[in-house]
Amino acid sequence: MSALQEAEKLISTMNRAEKAQVLQWVVNDLGDAFPDIDSIEGVCGGEPCIVRTRIPVWLLVQARKLGISEAELLTSYPTLRAEDLANAWAYYRAHHEEIDRQIKANEEA
Repeated sequence: MSALQEAEKLISTMNRAEKAQVLQWVVNDLGDAFPDIDSIEGVCGGEPCIVRTRIPVWLLVQARKLGISEAELLTSYPTLRAEDLANAWAYYRAHHEEIDRQIKANEEA
């Protein structure tokens, strides 16, 4: 049985207060996680990307810095949604140093 299946079984036996406590622990553990942005080792070098795509956040931020509009980005990348761009901008605000390093590294490559 997987850990997720075990957790589901255990949670089903809990009362509402216990479930609320578990939820609070999970939220605290996630911290400033961005659910629509993920970094997966082996995918785009582990750089943060928009989920469902292999579009790195740094690429979108760089395009924006170069003057490409959101409408143009959405047209150029049909798998992107407007909320993906909003999440990318929020991620950049929270992690601008990391993204700026990735932009610089890719410019130098």
